[in-house]
Parts: sequence; structure tokens; C-alpha cells
Amino acid sequence: MKIQANQLSSYLKKNLAPCYLVTGDEHLLVAEALDSIRLAAREKGFTSRESHVATRYFDWASLSASSANMSLFAEQRIIELRLPTGKPGRDGSAAITELVEQLGPELMLIVSAPKLDSNASKSKWFKALNAHGVFLPIWPVGVRELPGWVAGRMRDAGLQPDRAVASMIADRVEGNLLAANQEIEKLRLLLGEGPVSAEDVANAVANNSRYDVYKLVDAALAGDARRAVRILGGLRAEGVEPVIVFWALGRELRVLAGLADAVQQRVDLGSAMQKARVWNNRQGLVRSCVSRVPDGVFRQLLQAVGRGDAAAKGQLRADPWQLATDIVLGIALPGKIAA
Repeated sequence: MKIQANQLSSYLKKNLAPCYLVTGDEHLLVAEALDSIRLAAREKGFTSRESHVATRYFDWASLSASSANMSLFAEQRIIELRLPTGKPGRDGSAAITELVEQLGPELMLIVSAPKLDSNASKSKWFKALNAHGVFLPIWPVGVRELPGWVAGRMRDAGLQPDRAVASMIADRVEGNLLAANQEIEKLRLLLGEGPVSAEDVANAVANNSRYDVYKLVDAALAGDARRAVRILGGLRAEGVEPVIVFWALGRELRVLAGLADAVQQRVDLGSAMQKARVWNNRQGLVRSCVSRVPDGVFRQLLQAVGRGDAAAKGQLRADPWQLATDIVLGIALPGKIAA
């Protein structure tokens, strides 16, 4: 029987199958699914576990011997089998199929493998596992779904992220769920449970740098090019990743571009800033910047942020710090547009 990852918890509360096949390339999610199955089995009395990894020269007879080697007191046992290639071969397929037929109240089988190809579903070993137990494919978390996934994990950890936090972490880890989980755990250890702001994340990422990205943005908005460039140099010297800088610049530029468009449409800037949730203590700074920078410049700088972010992630051959400098100067000194 096939179930989805989000159904596993509710399934395990009601049922314990004799065998499980967990597949996927997201190591964190696969590991957590396996841990959930082990925990549910342990609560049902399966206190002994034996693990096998089917490498190239794996002796499949040892798997059969393991199932036959029941303890004197008929202890409930789990046999775990890892298939690194997802292809056990003819001997392995026969051994797995035979073992599935021997499963019962005292013996459970858990098989894990990377994402399987279409041919695997036609194999005897797969059909045996699927017919007698649970098939759990673990799918990658997409780029669009990642901020929501991060936000959910933070809430599970007792954190209360604001709207920007999950996106900031998602941008930083570039789809690496293990790295995202580590960032969340670090925030929990540093801050404890409760609210988490984008500033909290920036401070944690920058190792509490005295040159933070928010000061950089404000210096650029104020037209203080010299200070902005000095702060940018400090961020670089202290090891802050440029993707964080581009996240902060892009976030601010999207607001500025929206405000500039509103002014073009004869909307009152004060009302537009309130609608955009610009903090009261920053409205004067933002107003002066919108008034100083010519029409269309914010949109051009946003495109430059996209190029800078790609360079920071190795997707574009360019110096991300030079691009960041161009963008900062473009905000502080109108006319200095990033190439």
C-alpha cells in the first residue's frame, strides 16, 4: 500500500505494517521517516534491530539466515535493509521476496533506498513489499514549497517566525533541508522558544556582526554612499554570505519600487508606506530615497539583485561583492546603476 509522507504519522498511530519500503533522495526526510517507523515499532515491543547494507558484494544468504535466527525467547525484531542503488539484483530480489513471506508478529522488515526508477515498480521484490506492507516515497521539497516547509519546522521547534524569516532561511540554504534544519536548531539554541524576526536571523547568520545588513540598507537609503560601502566591506570581511546581502537589498528594493509606482499613479506616499507596512521610524528615510531616485531605477536595481543572487550561488560567472557594491551605490547615488 502506498502512502504519502504527510500521512505517515496518522497511519502509525493506528497501524503497524509488517514491512515498509521508504525511498527518496532527501536524506533528512528519509531518516526522519525511518525514525518514526522505528519508534512506533518499539512501542509495540520490537526492541531488537539488525541492520544490513546491500553493497556490491553483499551476501544475500546472510539476510535469510538473519530471519531464521530467532532468539530463544522469540524477541520481536526489526530487520533493516539499505539498498544504496535501489537495485538488489536477481539474488537480492529473491531474498527480499522470500523474507517478506516469512514476516509475522515477531519479525518486521524495513527497506530504504534512493528514488526508484520506473522499472523498480515492476520487480518482484517491490511488488512483495507493496502488497504486504507500506510503500512510502519521499519527494523533494520544491523551491516554492520550501519557505512553508521552513516555517512549519520552526513552529514545530517552538519558534514563531515572522513573514520574512522563512523566506530568508530558504534563500540561504538553497534547497538543502539538512542545512535548513541546522539553521532552525541554531536559532532555537540562540534565541529560545518564541518570536523570531528577520533581524534575529541576520544577526545569527552574520555571527552577530556589528556591520549588519540592515545598517547597510539604511545607509544606502540615506544616500551615505561612503558608509554603505564601508559596511558592505565589513560584512564581507566578517564572512557574511553575499546571498544574505542580496536578500536584504532585494527585499527593500521591492518595497521601494512599489512605492515609486504608487507615486507615479498619484497615490499619497504616506498612505502607500502604511499599506506597505513601512515602520514609522523609517518612513522619513524611505521618503527621501523615493524622492531622490529617478523613475525606473529601483526596477533596474532589482534585476541587478537577481544577477547578484545568481552569482552568489555560483549560477553566474561574476563577482557577487562587486555587484552588491554597484547596487548599493545605485541606491545611494542615483545614476550609478549596476551593469
